[in-house]
Amino acid sequence: MPNDVPVQPLKRRPDGARQHRTAGPYSPVLVVEPHRLVVISGQVAVDLEGEVIGDTVEAQAEATLANCARQLASARCGFADVFKVNIYLADLKDWARFNKIYESKFKEPRPVRTAVAAGLMPGILVEIEMWAVKAKE
Repeated sequence: MPNDVPVQPLKRRPDGARQHRTAGPYSPVLVVEPHRLVVISGQVAVDLEGEVIGDTVEAQAEATLANCARQLASARCGFADVFKVNIYLADLKDWARFNKIYESKFKEPRPVRTAVAAGLMPGILVEIEMWAVKAKE
């Protein structure tokens, strides 16, 4: 999803929301209109045949985010509509490398976010789930 998408009017960072200067590419808090929610289940780096895509966190992050984008598009949403992201990493040492890929996909206000280390399926390095607020049609 390109970064030139207009700001989503159904999600916004409240005035006064602040976070520490070492925080990553996410918003600490967002206010959303709740009547147009879209939620996607955890996505991983697999193709439609169930084959794992990539063996690095960068390759899997790209493929996983592409799968997320595809699921959101089915509900006529995109990354600009996402307000909450949960990230599960097989190894937190991959955090900085993952963040470089993730950050390129989202504009301000970036979604609120949680990231944890998790025991994932064999061969899977990252899993991502997202919540979005669908723009008015």
